[in-house]
Amino acid sequence: MKKYLITLIPVVLLGWQRGPVQQNAIVTTETSLAEDIKPTVAQYKAEELSTRILSNYHYRKIKLNDSLSSAIFDKYIDGIDHGRLYFLASDMAEFEKYRYSFDDFLQKRELDVPFNMYNLFRKRYQERSEYIQTLLKTPKPFDYTVDESLNTDREKVAWAKSNDELNDTWRKYLKSEALDLKLAGKADSSVVKTMSDRYKNRDRGLSRIRTEQVFQMFMNAYAESMDPHTSYMAPTSADRFKQEMSQSVEGIGALLREEDNYIKIVEVIPGGPAFKGKQLKKEDKIIGVAQGDDGKFVDLVGWFVDDAVKLIKGTKGTVVRLQILSADALSSTPPKEIRLVREKIKLEDSRAKKEIVSVNTGNKDYKIGVIDIPLFYRDFEGAQQKEKEFSSTTRDVQKLIAELQAESVDGIVIDLRNNGGGSLTEAVSLTGLFINKGPVVQVKEGQGEIQVETDNDPMIAYNGPMAVMVNRFSASASEIFAAAIQDYKRGIIVGEQTYGKGTVQTLIDLNQWAPKETDQLGQVKLTVAKFYRINGSSTQLKGVVPDMELPSAFKVNEYGEGSQPSALPWDQIASSKYESANNINEKIVGQLRDKYKQRLKSDEELKTLVKTLDDFKKARENKMVSLQETKRKVERDEAEKKRAAMKQLGEDAEEEDEDADPKVATEAPKDVKKKKDIYITETGRILADLIVASKEPSLAGAKKK
Repeated sequence: MKKYLITLIPVVLLGWQRGPVQQNAIVTTETSLAEDIKPTVAQYKAEELSTRILSNYHYRKIKLNDSLSSAIFDKYIDGIDHGRLYFLASDMAEFEKYRYSFDDFLQKRELDVPFNMYNLFRKRYQERSEYIQTLLKTPKPFDYTVDESLNTDREKVAWAKSNDELNDTWRKYLKSEALDLKLAGKADSSVVKTMSDRYKNRDRGLSRIRTEQVFQMFMNAYAESMDPHTSYMAPTSADRFKQEMSQSVEGIGALLREEDNYIKIVEVIPGGPAFKGKQLKKEDKIIGVAQGDDGKFVDLVGWFVDDAVKLIKGTKGTVVRLQILSADALSSTPPKEIRLVREKIKLEDSRAKKEIVSVNTGNKDYKIGVIDIPLFYRDFEGAQQKEKEFSSTTRDVQKLIAELQAESVDGIVIDLRNNGGGSLTEAVSLTGLFINKGPVVQVKEGQGEIQVETDNDPMIAYNGPMAVMVNRFSASASEIFAAAIQDYKRGIIVGEQTYGKGTVQTLIDLNQWAPKETDQLGQVKLTVAKFYRINGSSTQLKGVVPDMELPSAFKVNEYGEGSQPSALPWDQIASSKYESANNINEKIVGQLRDKYKQRLKSDEELKTLVKTLDDFKKARENKMVSLQETKRKVERDEAEKKRAAMKQLGEDAEEEDEDADPKVATEAPKDVKKKKDIYITETGRILADLIVASKEPSLAGAKKK
């Protein structure tokens, strides 16, 4: 197993040092949309090798047959025309004869059909482009007094039966975009110019797509049908990936990708400007960029990510302003503006930090230490060279624990919210700070071999009351740590069900499989193993279910592994042998839940939080937006009120107050922490209840059978 982990180490750690990067971005030259794209000789070889690797060495061992072919077919179509805004029903009827042939194409090194399908998309795109520009040239392209609406959810809509039907759908989409601009204060002439420029940029973007992108899209339809974390990177993408891994880029500190015509945030990098200001979140969309405090916004809708990055990156110390559509925004929510000062990623800003909060329960005040861990980091090179102060999550947390104990805290909370993972070594050693010694996680390879990662150090840095905070975006190493603390009954797990990323990947360079090949063939990222808890349950898909669930803005499968159709399933293996600490038992958890339920009925902040979140979730289910100006304005006002209510309650308490002066906010990030975090407060109360309950003989004496 270690051979895979060693391969992943530089990817995991150096990935956090990146500034804004372009995912799967490929530099190309412009061509006419009328020109067909054709596969190269090297791509046939890459297809052969990738197919051999994926079919023989993927953890899942899925046979390349008609069933998988159907899944690949659907994913390829979805990758080309996700919104069902270009292909016609007649096109899909013609494509349908290939549904069960994609396995044959891969096995026989055939690429003509997938490329022909994409070339037809280019033709349909050009037809839509001509319609758009013709519509925008009419004297009054949109009538905002007409009472009509648009369904923004295109996932299951039927394919259009005619060009007229598709044109009407596009007219509504364009009208909706124009209405957003109009309500933002733009004059009608400015609205039309912005729209025209926006779609001309999209035309230029599509004309730059070449054979590498199409081949990569096709191979990823195969790879991602096996599981969401397996993928193929074409040579240019692989080279760019390596370059970005080996250098620190000055910018906002976020990983970006193109999706559905938008530039979307893939990750917010700990240590970067966006992370420190807490203004951007995963899945947020960037729709505009402006330079400095006074520069005009450039519309980014329809841009390629590498072009967008050129505007977002810049000299250290300079200001960039972004227009953002939040991931949890309602359909009618207007964009918000944020201000960031560019700088290089600073690893010290991604390291664990502490604070002390005071909570009152049972008419008694408790000092609760909170240790925030944004990721599991480790300087492997420094560790190998035996540097005394190499960066390590475990070393840092151990120091923070000692400092908190010196300040006589009553209990400690480990905050893993939004921690996407990192070093497995650190997840294991960090667990060791809270247990005597024993197994922490099991790793099962595709061939069935199981390796147990164990903490062999009997030293315990902290044996007092503890809680671990998690949310939907706590993943991988975070889930390993939280699961171990839960299985050892060492502390109480509080928050939301975690992400459910319980798989291990390795990178394979295809040219190593074809040493005589002079052309670059690309790389395959392959899932090769799964993580299992020490009780035998996989962290895959289900993640970690908290002992105490707090109110959430999301449904369980809205984000996370469960939202991916091709996610590997949850399963079990044999339990490891371990001795639990028994700090937690069912009676104690039951008592904590009873007290929490009482607070839900009596505490005004919690009552308001639950109601606001419920209202927000219901509002997000409505995907219809009005295209009548007066009604749309009402919808936007209502959406703004809901967003303000969420902000007031601290749903994202780490996020900067959007009402603050944007010129001051990012220059004084320390002030952000002063904003009350309801989730930390309630976790502190739960931990205080645990402290009280643990002292009751009737509740604290259960033994593991």
